[in-house]
Amino acid sequence: MKRFAFMVLSLAGLFHPWVAQAAGETLAAPEALAAAAAGRLTIIDIRTPPEWRQTGVVQGASLIDMRHPQGAQGFLRDVLQRVGGDRNAPIGLICRTGNRTTQVQKFLEAQGFTQVYNIKEGMAGSAAGPGWLRRGLPVEQCTRC
Repeated sequence: MKRFAFMVLSLAGLFHPWVAQAAGETLAAPEALAAAAAGRLTIIDIRTPPEWRQTGVVQGASLIDMRHPQGAQGFLRDVLQRVGGDRNAPIGLICRTGNRTTQVQKFLEAQGFTQVYNIKEGMAGSAAGPGWLRRGLPVEQCTRC
């Protein structure tokens, strides 16, 4: 647990200028699922490969570890690739409990993305809701982690 806390604090430094800003738009997990199923939202799971293996991932989600080997610019490049370069494309970010997604949401907004939504209850649940897993929403095993 100490290692995980250290990792989160270290990652906050990667996106530091945006951490202090107010919270952005959020989506409940069922709303995100419905929007993604309708083709109106790209869900991006920003957790780590061990987390993806442990719980599975949102069915159809793009997997981009926020601890990108090329830093923030590598992460940004991969997000742009997933949305075809469209900074106006709706994106739903998910992590374990919504903390990391809050940081990344502000980072992407500062990079000109206009529709970034935080699935704040995350996979495991938080004060924002029970979470993707406890709601019994569709997950799949991560075959490329």
